[in-house]
This record gives sequence, structure tokens and C-alpha cells, in this order.
Amino acid sequence: MATKNDNFSSLANIRKKRIRLAATVFLLPTFLLIAVYFIYPVIDTFVISTYKWNGISADRTFVGIQNWVTLLHDKLFWSAFGRNVIIMVFSIILQIPLGLFLATFLEQGGKKYNFLKVIWFLPYLMSSVAIAFLFTYALATNGGIFSSLASLFAGKKVTVDLLGRSPHALFTVIGVMAWQYTPFYMVYFLAGYGNIDPAVYEAAILDGATRRQYTRYIAIPLLGPIFKTACTMSLIGSLKYFDLIWNMTQGGPVNSTELMATYMYKLSFQQFNMGYGSCVAAGMFILITVIALLFQKVFVVKEDY
Repeated sequence: MATKNDNFSSLANIRKKRIRLAATVFLLPTFLLIAVYFIYPVIDTFVISTYKWNGISADRTFVGIQNWVTLLHDKLFWSAFGRNVIIMVFSIILQIPLGLFLATFLEQGGKKYNFLKVIWFLPYLMSSVAIAFLFTYALATNGGIFSSLASLFAGKKVTVDLLGRSPHALFTVIGVMAWQYTPFYMVYFLAGYGNIDPAVYEAAILDGATRRQYTRYIAIPLLGPIFKTACTMSLIGSLKYFDLIWNMTQGGPVNSTELMATYMYKLSFQQFNMGYGSCVAAGMFILITVIALLFQKVFVVKEDY
């Protein structure tokens, strides 16, 4: 004769099976999409990197690790990687502090500054292609903002070429990137401020802290995990920039803004060297993954307070 405990155990097992079945049904489409649109392309990229292929014809020649040997000695690729690292460093030291400053300003201002949230967030809502064309015209040597201002102050026609000279072009593009992506980190830090328990602020005020002291010594340190995640996203995004750079400079002048992604695009879709282009893409994947993992390992923040 079955006991009450046996019945409860049987019902619990049935419930667990139903939960596992429901989880499988709902998660299966997600796993399929990940497999089709992420896992398979990554694997196929590594496979194609072992071939010499133009990306169009059915014939392709297996070359083994020859493309990888070429990549290790490719000065253009490593120079492009170095510029990606420069962008990564400046993105972190520009976008994230500016985003934190704007978020802190809005958080302290309260609801009366809500209209600024909308205005400051607008650059992030624009497409990178639109921003690239906007700044290409704004920074043009003839009729651009800086050329017009320089001519106005000099009293004669002056041309300021920020996108046609090295290293000006790279740092100009970095500035445009900061203009576009800083609003994202602003909203991200605002969300972090919103997750801080109001009781923490009330306790700080009762202890005699001013609003500024609370923000500096309590609120901002509590944003440590948010700061780490923001740096990781900026790091990964900086190492795979493409659309803004491509539409503003296409890697020029004289490769001074060439990045890994633009170099890969030129190899694959302009020179039709799909095999080596895939090798460059696979190299990008490895470098981005390794740097992100190292960053997560080195950059440790206290998450419990």
C-alpha cells in the first residue's frame, strides 16, 4: 500500500518532468537559432580559413594552415589590431567616464532633467551609417564646421582636414564614436543608480553625509559591477568596429584607420580572397575572446556590500 510520502514523491517527480519538458520546448527554438546563426558560422569560418577560395566558384583548394602562417606574419593585420586596441583604450577612457558623469548629473537633478535624457540619448538612436555621412559632411575640408570656423577667425579661407590626414583621421573617428555611444552608457549607469536601495541614501543622510558625499563615496562604488560590465561591452565593441569607420574613411588615408573588420571586408568582398578573409575573421574571433576573458579575470570588483 502506497504511503502519503510516496504519493508526494511521485507528484514531485511528475512536476519536475513537466517543468523540464516545458523548459525544453521553450528553449529549443533559441538553441536552434544560436546553432544556426552563431555556432555554425563560427565553425564554418574556421573551416574556410583552411582553403584558398574566391567565395564564388565551387572549386576551392585546401591549403591547411598556410593562411594562418600568413596571418601571423601579416603586418597589415597586426597594425589594424593595434589601431583597434587604441580605439578600445580611448573608448573606455572617454565613453564610460562621460556616461557616468551624465548619469550622475541626471540622477541628482531628478525629474526636472528628464527632457535632457531624451536629447542626450538621440545620438545613440541614429544609425551608424547616418552618423558617418553626417560627420563626413560636417568635417569636410570645404564648407565643414571646423573649416568654416577657422576661416571666420582667420579672416581668410582656411581648410581643416581632419579625415584626410594621419593620425588626425583615427582620433577624429574616435571622437565621433564617443558622441554616438556615450548615451548608451549614460542610460546604463542611470539604470544602475535606479537599482540602489533608497534606504542606503536615507541612511547616509541620517549619518550626516551630503548628497555629493553620498554619490562619491557610496553610490559610485556600488556601481562597480555595472562599471565592469560596461568596460567589457566597450572593449568587445571596440575590437569589432566596422560600419562607422567604413562609411567615414574606408580605412584611409593610407590605412591610418584600417581596422581588423575593414581589413577582413576588403580581403573577402573586394579582393575576393575569401579563404584568407575568413582566416582574418577567425583571428579576430580568437583575439576578441582572449582579451575579453583576460579582462574579466584581471578586472575584479567587489559585488557584495
